[in-house]
Amino acid sequence: MKRIFTFFTVGIMLVACSRNAITGRNQLALYPESEIEQAAAQQYRQFLTQNKVVSTSASRDAEMVGGVGQRIASAITQYYTQKGLGNELNGYQWEYNLVDSKEVNAWCMPGGKIVVYTGLLPITQNEAALAVVVGHEVTHAVAKHGNERLSQGMLQQLGGVALSVALSNQPSTTQNLLMAAYGAGTEVGILLPFNRNQEYEADKFGLFYTAMAGYNPQEAIPLWQRMEAAANGQHPPEFLSTHPSEGNRIKRLQQLMPEALKYYKPVR
Repeated sequence: MKRIFTFFTVGIMLVACSRNAITGRNQLALYPESEIEQAAAQQYRQFLTQNKVVSTSASRDAEMVGGVGQRIASAITQYYTQKGLGNELNGYQWEYNLVDSKEVNAWCMPGGKIVVYTGLLPITQNEAALAVVVGHEVTHAVAKHGNERLSQGMLQQLGGVALSVALSNQPSTTQNLLMAAYGAGTEVGILLPFNRNQEYEADKFGLFYTAMAGYNPQEAIPLWQRMEAAANGQHPPEFLSTHPSEGNRIKRLQQLMPEALKYYKPVR
């Protein structure tokens, strides 16, 4: 039985792998993006009702988050359109919300559903650094990293059943996997190498999108230096983390900076 399941799983992975048009990397994608976008929108609405959303009318920080989100979204839309890939974003209805939480985090679901936590702002410190984070998180969504992670998680826990069936039969497990696929959790084991690759892709293209949006991409370096300082040595070793160490991340960003600066045109 175990051998049959292994062959079944390998068969699914071979059939469901596709090459990402932007990153050029083969990805496991068991579910149509339209289904994931619909499920993500429901989870996003539920998350917002269960957490304290900061109003743009009462907070300049929330207004800043909205402005950064709009500029990043516009840059990505323009980039995809120029590449002849505008259809990839057809289901996107962008939303940007600041949530009152001490957690140092931000994430973006498919369909352009963005959340930034107030706990992140003391570390970003300025609009350009916030744009680096938002660009990174939005890249996870548009590069279909969530579909990839969700597909891996569903194969591991539920055998790759249809998303609609999983939501109906095991809603709690499926919802947790869906949230974890966009930055609300980590997995130890087979998923780690894939997730680090996704993080590096998000760093690369997020840096480019930040520059395209008119923000100085060089703000990424002091941002991650502040992240490293804020961690105060508490992060686990890189091989036990889905995220690259700040030191390795900074080195790669420095290598990417000359290319990113080619896209940079300050907004006046």
